[in-house]
Amino acid sequence: MTMAKAWIRRAAPLLPMIAMSSYAVAQSTAPAAPIPMPTPAPTMQPLPATLSEQARTAITTGSTDNPNKMPSLADQRKFIDQYQQTFGALQRKKYAVDISESTMGGVKVRLIRKAGTPATSKRVFLNLHGGGFVTDSGSLTENIPIAALTGVPVVAVLYRQAPESPFPAQADDALAVYRELLKTHAAKDIGIYGTSAGAILGPELLMRIRAAKLPMPSVLGVFSGDLDLSRRGDSILANKSYEMLAGLLNAFYLPKGQSAADPMVSPILGDLKGFPPTMCMTSSRDVFVSSTSNFCLALEEAGVENKLVSFDGLPHAFWAYIDAPESDRAFKIQARFLLGHLGR
Repeated sequence: MTMAKAWIRRAAPLLPMIAMSSYAVAQSTAPAAPIPMPTPAPTMQPLPATLSEQARTAITTGSTDNPNKMPSLADQRKFIDQYQQTFGALQRKKYAVDISESTMGGVKVRLIRKAGTPATSKRVFLNLHGGGFVTDSGSLTENIPIAALTGVPVVAVLYRQAPESPFPAQADDALAVYRELLKTHAAKDIGIYGTSAGAILGPELLMRIRAAKLPMPSVLGVFSGDLDLSRRGDSILANKSYEMLAGLLNAFYLPKGQSAADPMVSPILGDLKGFPPTMCMTSSRDVFVSSTSNFCLALEEAGVENKLVSFDGLPHAFWAYIDAPESDRAFKIQARFLLGHLGR
């Protein structure tokens, strides 16, 4: 095993906890007594026999470090940035892409396109990465496979992060990039997708697009997100650690006085009619499996074309940090849906 793969195998199980954790933020913004770090529930046994060996190893291999001693926010960001580069390099051995950075509408973006394809294209995807609103845990690893599989360039929005920039900074940045894309692309040739925090931002962005009376994109991907920050889904309530994490997420993402029941924050509480065809993806051990499923049900009730895909036995947003056949399958399913509706 190469050193890079060994590092990934050790680091991957920590990513959901770090990316979703606001412990360091709570410490930095509230000088009172430290809050005990809630840790994800131990892996339930046995794991389903359908899991690949790679996925099984990634789920069960953890760190011996004390989980109650979380690194500082700066160190969390450094750790995840390193993981993005390391795992991204591994992905690029399977998915050949060209990557560059730029700005659009005054917002930093990362541009990913299939190797050898033109820098400009009639069609484009806008990605909103995961990372609990405090880190960038996906602007590379969520997009390298999608760009390669679809042949459609991806614009990953490097939106401002909390707690330095709470809501609505992230949605504002996303809207600025979308406005810029509309200058060179028809709305029907733009697709939007995101994972985790990005799966929340995607529908938030659509609510803003509607409010601004802009044309809607042709397709939406909601990959493991909580679209109702005002109420807890069953998969969060089933574990007190997850419930505490969700509460802390609200605390640093939403500024004081901002209602979590605002449809601009929790789109499931708003009018979803007119949303584009949407794929919702989750997994049975995902903290947001209930929330993602509930959003897909709300789309169905609103008459919106939708598709719910759930993987068995895998953790939150596994495709963005676990090197396994299941991740490859997830990206192929995402790519097929997104590409199949783009331009319609």
